[in-house]
Amino acid sequence: MSKPKLQRTDAEWKELLTPEQYRITRQKGTERPFTGAYHDTKQKGVYRCVCCGNELFDSEAKYDSGTGWPSFDQAIEPHAVRTEPDDSLFMHRTEVLCAVCDAHLGHVFDDGPPPTGRRYCINSVALRLEPGE
Repeated sequence: MSKPKLQRTDAEWKELLTPEQYRITRQKGTERPFTGAYHDTKQKGVYRCVCCGNELFDSEAKYDSGTGWPSFDQAIEPHAVRTEPDDSLFMHRTEVLCAVCDAHLGHVFDDGPPPTGRRYCINSVALRLEPGE
């Protein structure tokens, strides 16, 4: 079941987020590979959207893709994220956004491990890990 949309003004987002969080989640930026807080994390828990707290990915779905960004083979539930075509940078990719607040999270590719074959390549800055068992 999808959650209601959260809408804030640009000024509200700027007040709530750090400059780096704002650049990545609201302006569709990216962090440099191997620099994010979660690219190598093995801690159990749930990864939430840094903007709205929406549950996005479970640590059980996380794997090391070797790309330098946290990678997941599936979202925590089908309606947690949404995708849009992204033809920027002279290439075709699929952008991943938070389904609740439309925060830019990263991109998804079809070169992940079985059984899903998906690689959700996500910016650490867009996530907040809620530790779990």
